[in-house]
Amino acid sequence: MNDTALYAFENDFVVTLRCVPMAVRFKLDACGIKLTLRQWSRFTRDERQTLLLAPCGSLREVEAYRERLVNLIAVRTGDVAKLLGSEGLVPWEESEATPAQVLAFAHSRKVQPPSDADWRRLTELQRFVLLKLSRDNHDNVNFVPAMREFGLIDAAPISAVA
Repeated sequence: MNDTALYAFENDFVVTLRCVPMAVRFKLDACGIKLTLRQWSRFTRDERQTLLLAPCGSLREVEAYRERLVNLIAVRTGDVAKLLGSEGLVPWEESEATPAQVLAFAHSRKVQPPSDADWRRLTELQRFVLLKLSRDNHDNVNFVPAMREFGLIDAAPISAVA
């Protein structure tokens, strides 16, 4: 799994890593730590890059990632790391079928939602991205660009799809 991918829809900030890329958000959910943009902005560019590139797949890697992150938050901000509540976690692995949340959000944006077969072909990170970008309480301007980048839609809206 490539959990260090930076996507084209993130191009406006990936060079400087001034915002938290989806690949890091994926790892934050995996280790259960909430990281604010203010905290992220206090990390050095090298520390941000390290968080992007650090592995976070096995139980040992998740624990090491969490420990590194907790220490960075303490050193750079003086804050105590906060745990994500269960409502903050994104269930990207739970289903072989396209989640209702993604289906509904795609329809609300007038784009063809991913089929179940498309959903199964997506990487874990891509599934995570679509779930994260289809949540009600988030800025979702990158949902359609992500769908396009993942090869799930073309530029045509649903009404033009036969």
